[in-house]
Order: sequence, then C-alpha cells, then structure tokens
Amino acid sequence: MKKEEIKFHIVEAKNHLVNELLPFWTNRMQDNKHGGFITHFDEKGNDSGEDEKSLIAQSRSVYTISSACRAGYGGEELANLARHGVDFMINKMWDEEHGGFYWLLDRAGHVLIDKKIVYGLSFAIYSLSEYTLATNDPRGLEYASKCFDLLQKYGADTCHGGYFEMFERDWTLCGPESQGGDRKTLDAHMHLMEAFTTLYECSQKEVHKRKLQEIINLLTNRIMHPKYRTGIPQFWADWQVAPQIKFDVVWGWDRFSEEGEKNNALDNTSYGHNAEFGWLLLHALRTMGSDIEEYRSLLHTVFTHCITNGIDTEYGGVYTEGSHAGGVYDREKEFWQQAEMLIGTLDAWLLFRDDKYWDAYKNVHRFVFDKVVNKGVGEWYPLLTRAGKPIWTHMSHSWKINYHTVRAMVQGIVRMEKMLKD
Repeated sequence: MKKEEIKFHIVEAKNHLVNELLPFWTNRMQDNKHGGFITHFDEKGNDSGEDEKSLIAQSRSVYTISSACRAGYGGEELANLARHGVDFMINKMWDEEHGGFYWLLDRAGHVLIDKKIVYGLSFAIYSLSEYTLATNDPRGLEYASKCFDLLQKYGADTCHGGYFEMFERDWTLCGPESQGGDRKTLDAHMHLMEAFTTLYECSQKEVHKRKLQEIINLLTNRIMHPKYRTGIPQFWADWQVAPQIKFDVVWGWDRFSEEGEKNNALDNTSYGHNAEFGWLLLHALRTMGSDIEEYRSLLHTVFTHCITNGIDTEYGGVYTEGSHAGGVYDREKEFWQQAEMLIGTLDAWLLFRDDKYWDAYKNVHRFVFDKVVNKGVGEWYPLLTRAGKPIWTHMSHSWKINYHTVRAMVQGIVRMEKMLKD
C-alpha cells in the first residue's frame, strides 16, 4: 500500500463530499414554507412533488447535516440547517398526548400515519443525539432521551429480550403477521445499537450504556447466524427464525416479490447489513471503552464473509445478498450497500492490517465513483444492474435519502486519514 494511493482516494472522497454531495442537499432540501426538509428529488435533482414527510427521512436528514457539521464541514450554515429540521420534528412530528414521533406527515405537517414504529424512533434517537453533539442544543438530547424512555416502558420485551417494533399511536402493540406485532428484525435492532451508541456518547448515562450492551449481546448471540456469523433478517417474538415478509408499514421492501414473502425467506443475508453491523459494533465498543479483543474473531468472520461473497471482482461493487453459507442470490447493486461496505472495509483494514480489505475498499470506491454517482447532479443512483447501469434513477425519496451516502464519505475520510498517520 502506498501513501499516494490513500491520498488519491481521500482527495476524491473530499471533493465529492464538499463540492457535490453536501451542496446537492443544502441547496434544495430546506422547506421554508412548512418547515423541515423536502426529501423527494428526481434524476436531475428537481423536487418530484411527493406530498409527504416521513420520520425516517426527516430524522436521517437531521443526522446527516449534524454529523457533517460535527466533522468540521459547513460550520454555522449546517448547524442552522440541522436546527431547522429539529424544529419541525419537535413541533410537528412529536405526539404531545402519547409521546413518540409519528411515522408519516404530509408536507404541511398534517399527520398521515400516527403509528409508533421502532425503526423510525431509532433514527430519531440517533439524529437528535448527534444534533446535540454537533450544536450543544439541549433539545436534541432531551427528545432522544424521551424516546429511549418510551421504548423501555412500552417496547421492551421483558420475557424474550429485545424490543417489539410496531405500535399504534397509544403504544398498543400492533397485530400479527403483516402488522408486524409478532416479529422482530435485525434492521431495527442494529439501528437501536447505532442509536444507543450516540445517545450514550452524548449523555454519558450509565443506563444508556447498559441498554447498549444488552443490544450488542442480543445481536451477537441471537441475531447473527450461530455458524456463519451473518445477519438473519426476521424473527418471531421468541427469536425463532421467521420468513422475511412485507409489513403494512414498510421499509426496505422495494425489491421483494409481489406475494409478500421474500425469495429464499429463511436463508438470505445482506452483505451491506453485515458490513454495517461490523463497523457499527466497533464504534459502539470504542464509545463504551470496551475490550475489542473479545469480539475480534467475530468481526474477522463478518468482514471476511462480506468481501469473499459480497464483492464483485469482475464489474466492481457489492452484490445485494446471498446465502449464509456463501454464494450470491441477487447480483444487482444497491447504493446503500456500497456505502456501508466502504466504511466496513476500512475499519477491517485498520483492525486486521490485511490488504485484502484495502483491495475490497478500492474495488467498491471505484464502482461508486465511476457508476453510482450521478455525474453533474451529485447524489447516487439507488439501484443498478450488476454492470452498473441505473435501474432506478430518482435521487431521493423517503427511503433513498442522504444518510448512507454522506456518512460513507465523512467516515471514510476519517479512516483513510488515520491509515495515513499509521
């Protein structure tokens, strides 16, 4: 590995972040009429006119702007933009009667779906904690802590561990099957780990640290495959593996079958999720001051599985998913999986000093900058063929937002600069 090679990738990432990605958002996302953020843009970056503001898109946008601000980009301009988003979340999305944030509003701030969904609440905790760390505005930590307390009161499964995920407005558990009340997911619990990490970093409260450790124990002992150490997507409430089905209130379902159950429903794992789990776990352990050596073997297995099975050595980039035992089911390329693999492979190199991880990083980096970035617009295409031809061309909607793309650049630059120092 040569320093010049690392420097080249840093320069390319910084240029993209500062001159393309962040301006794409800061130039068009602020809704000056109704508050909050506009989050639906077409291939050319034009407002597509969707009349909705989702908790997931509003909170992820607050996180994105806050994290870039905390990393030293944008200064007071980004701090003010983040504050604008937080104002909308607190004033329009918070349920004053029952507590928690509503799932979906229209642009003007009228509630469309009043359910309390843990996936969305995890990002509220994550973003609001990051916001306070970036700006010192105490409201972020205040409302993040309120969400945390509500989850412990209404969401925690004191029998089997973990958290139920789908609730009505008054925190009554939703019904079974597609209503989601009898299911638990890797997705929600991994993002709770992410959220509790930043909450603890912000608050330094022992209860936040303790609940973070509980989530880590659950992820490593229940949710990751006992043999292959890959992520299992869905479970029944008692943590028995369940077929991966479509929920009525949906996330991450764009590409599932019409029948409502995913192909290979009991044997599929996402390379992007596994890489994301690996680096988020490392970040959580370091934030808590925990001994990483205890998890070293697990992390080596996770990252090695990712690059052995998930990296396309012919066309570049990251496949979508495959079997726990190895091999690929879905060879298309999703934007967010590329982003999470960028961070994961850099963390893997820093931990194990094995150049196969740097080679994997370079592979994905090149695919992203040559194929995924929409040249002249600045954001990333959401879904591409194996060879890198765009299938979907919108730049953003409630699910395809700025969180993965900006974070990959911010966190990737930090890691590559550490590689240079090392």
